[in-house]
Amino acid sequence: MTCVVVAAGLVTPVGLSLGETAAATRARMPRLRECSWLDRRFEPFIVGRVPESGLPALAPSLANESIQAREARMLRLAHAALSDTLSAIPAQITPPPLLLGLPEHHTQIAIEPARFLQRLALQSGPCFDLSASVAAPRGRASALMALSQAVRIIESGQSPYVLVGGVDSLNDLYILGTLDREQRIRGETVSDGFTPSEGAGFILLAKDTAITGTGLKALVRLSGSASGQEPGNLYAQAPYLGEGLAAAVSEVLAQAATDTPIQTVFSSFNGERYWAREFGVARIRNAQAFGDETQMEHPAECFGDLGAAHGIALAAVAAHGVSEGYRRAPCLVYASSDHADRAAVVFEGTA
Repeated sequence: MTCVVVAAGLVTPVGLSLGETAAATRARMPRLRECSWLDRRFEPFIVGRVPESGLPALAPSLANESIQAREARMLRLAHAALSDTLSAIPAQITPPPLLLGLPEHHTQIAIEPARFLQRLALQSGPCFDLSASVAAPRGRASALMALSQAVRIIESGQSPYVLVGGVDSLNDLYILGTLDREQRIRGETVSDGFTPSEGAGFILLAKDTAITGTGLKALVRLSGSASGQEPGNLYAQAPYLGEGLAAAVSEVLAQAATDTPIQTVFSSFNGERYWAREFGVARIRNAQAFGDETQMEHPAECFGDLGAAHGIALAAVAAHGVSEGYRRAPCLVYASSDHADRAAVVFEGTA
């Protein structure tokens, strides 16, 4: 059985839809700005922020609930990206289960996954099956990890369609202050750092035979998905060896079993040198799978670090690029969380 991506949606600081974001990242157009909050040197933080005018209002049914500002913004971001994803989906398709990636970095009150899903259902309407949906706070890699679970759901016959997504906003003063004390936020005195941002993205995965007669078009074929664990991650005491990503890449390449070398890589590089070293290990250990002209894409240079939305954003932009013919396949998409999680997928064309 083959699983295909039939729809994708994305909201980022450089675009209020997948099409806008893909065009901006393809043109290397950044949108990172100073905000009103100051870092420990009393300089404004530089962040990525989705325009307020591009987001729906918080649902009236949630207006009287005690919801922290970050969570309320994430609900609005997710609502906008869901609308972009499902805008062309036929009405006769039963709302699918949702597998959602949530932040691994928390403000003073952690976001509770099950409650967030309940609130998202109220915010966005009945566009997914809440009873069969799951959310996990696993950071950048979370949504790519969930694609493996989505494949299992489809292959088992539980549902012919599965929504996979991620949402995050690092535009929170407590989180910015914490990361600033760790000297991880890029600024005048920190070159080995990243730009905090926000966004949301979703992909609708389907059994290839399920879309017959629906009018849906397969954008790309998912030929492999794998995950790994890095003992020597940023917040661990163990020495860094690069084992987690290298293992995930090796496994996904074995699943894809393509005779054509990887032509494009979409990476979760965010500006910190740690991530370049990590991919170097994975590339060396799987050197035979990469072509001499392999193209590296790291859109964080345009929209910043999207946190838990980062992996799915890479997947959505990659699917758009391959389906529109301006990115070459096979395409490796991978994301690494700040903690142990690592995940990778391979997309191929449908022609």
